[in-house]
Amino acid sequence: MRPYVLTGGRTRSEHVLLVETFVATIEHPDEQPALTRGDWAERVMPELRAIVELCRALRSVAEISALLRIPLGVVRVLISDLADQGRIRVYGTGYGPGGPDRALLERVLSGLRRL
Repeated sequence: MRPYVLTGGRTRSEHVLLVETFVATIEHPDEQPALTRGDWAERVMPELRAIVELCRALRSVAEISALLRIPLGVVRVLISDLADQGRIRVYGTGYGPGGPDRALLERVLSGLRRL
């Protein structure tokens, strides 16, 4: 029931968030560096605060999900909410109109097979 509560029952996000999509916190000049104090921190869920804190460094959606031990679908909805609020910037995956580079995918697959 906890994931349902975190997302308000939503399963889809407004943004296209693949597992490899990068996100980062948007710093506001008038904002305190830590989100442990202040009005915004007192009104939000601890999961949202944790995502914003983690994203002070560029992170992937999959990495956030793993570090916070929150299901990927839930993390996608929460990140989308934060992006809509202007707290998180969503970066593209780097794929052009043609999709991912096949040579890169083959190198990754080869590396995974060696493991």
